[in-house]
Amino acid sequence: MRGSRVVVVGSGPSAVHFALTVLRKGYGVLMLDVGYEKPAAVNPEDSFAALKQNLSDPAGYFLGPNLEGLLLPSKEKREYYGIPPNKDYVFRPAAGYETRARGFAPLFSFARGGMAEAWTAGCYPFNDAELAEFPFNYAGIAPYYEEIARRIGISGEPDDLQKFFPLHGGLIEPLELDFHSRELMNAYARRRQELNSRLGCYLGRTRVATLSRDLEGRRACSKLGRCLWGCPTDSLYTPSITLRQCQTLPNFEYVPGHLVTHFEFNSGNHITAVVAAPVVGGEARKFPVETLVLAAGALPSTRIFLESVLRGAGQRLELRGLMDNRQVLMPFVNLNLIGKNYSPGSYQYHLLGMGLEMPVPREYVHGQVTTLKTALLHPIIQNLPCDLRAAMFILRVTHCALGIVNVNFHDARREGNRATLEKDSATGRERLLVHYAPPKDEAQRMGPALRRIRAALWKLGCFVPPGMAHVRPMGASAHYAGTLPMSTESKPHTASPAGQSYDFENLFLADGAAFPFLPAKNITFTLMANAVRIADQAF
Repeated sequence: MRGSRVVVVGSGPSAVHFALTVLRKGYGVLMLDVGYEKPAAVNPEDSFAALKQNLSDPAGYFLGPNLEGLLLPSKEKREYYGIPPNKDYVFRPAAGYETRARGFAPLFSFARGGMAEAWTAGCYPFNDAELAEFPFNYAGIAPYYEEIARRIGISGEPDDLQKFFPLHGGLIEPLELDFHSRELMNAYARRRQELNSRLGCYLGRTRVATLSRDLEGRRACSKLGRCLWGCPTDSLYTPSITLRQCQTLPNFEYVPGHLVTHFEFNSGNHITAVVAAPVVGGEARKFPVETLVLAAGALPSTRIFLESVLRGAGQRLELRGLMDNRQVLMPFVNLNLIGKNYSPGSYQYHLLGMGLEMPVPREYVHGQVTTLKTALLHPIIQNLPCDLRAAMFILRVTHCALGIVNVNFHDARREGNRATLEKDSATGRERLLVHYAPPKDEAQRMGPALRRIRAALWKLGCFVPPGMAHVRPMGASAHYAGTLPMSTESKPHTASPAGQSYDFENLFLADGAAFPFLPAKNITFTLMANAVRIADQAF
């Protein structure tokens, strides 16, 4: 089998690290992708402040020529995070890729590098409690967490969050804390025992895929304050970096501009070809397959699987068990920092994490604490209960004191949450239908946890303005999983512990579709590690 060609669908975090692993084993790889490219970085050495001075049209860059980067006030749709115009390519739709959703607002990416081109770089390993439903334990994936850490550069250190994040190898020294984050950690040190014992709340450093020192041609973070608009120096890791590494190897072929619709298989359920439509139009192309790897993201891979079975066997399947993390955004004001000056010269995203211990360990609640520096502040300011003049005054005196906690809750597979295909009566084409309903006890589960976080912030000297916590719609986290889960038992529409489909012998599932449980953590790190594990063990 060594030396044969593996066809990989997608170029996101799972796809590129799977590909790099099998390439190093001597296999050939053909990667099929839509692959929208990111725009070139403007003035890559300029800081956030320098850009505002040096660009001929800074408003156009930061907010878009038609102000599309603004999040306008809305009672129906309130968000605190906006996508800057120069990252529109990450979420640019592919023509003909139609979906309908109930109770779910799915995000899709056809970018070169996938949705992680717009991630915030959080890297949190799953522990044994969270892996209990996986067909392996932490020891079985730990070497691959370390391998990914060495490949991409993950900064972190031992601290109180080690209780929830196992300490793996390959970490580099943490990034320097900004002034506000240091003040929060100092306050935590003073109130640590009380926070731990009374609230089961722990604070520490997030582990982020951003360089604190140079690594393999990438420079250490120079604190330009441009993270939201895309790191111009590749200090913050994105999968397109690994894709470029794959492209330097002679046995790798990258074919962008193609949307994979389905695969073809014979009477023995052996896949013979994969079919892709050129995004610019024209006849679909067939690519012969020896081994096929779906790594396009949980929902796109699910759609390919559904359409393949519909076309090849005439079966309209429902794949059940879709999962996603519920997220709550909780803005806060550090009362001790009101009136202090802030510095934009810092890493922009979260530098601190908050963990809530729960009676059932796998139901741990995870928070990422971002102190606001050069992020777009208008979504928070416009939701203050006052007029614009007062809001602008509040901004000037509280900028250094502002922060936000992104609270994540776990999810489990439930039969009612499913994905299937339906025929669009208007076009006659098949489209993906996603149905999601949160667990019936969600409010009872979230309420006490959010009250504990408010109480913890108060003990740290911070105040959460009433009415400003925002429960994001399902789908907003983009942590999708669970439709084709790994299992030790051979069952239809599942995969083996090595990611091999039990339905099609030469199909491997290397993205979140194969996860049987979803902890309250960002999943990109585990997606990458699991893809390397599958590539290492199955090939």
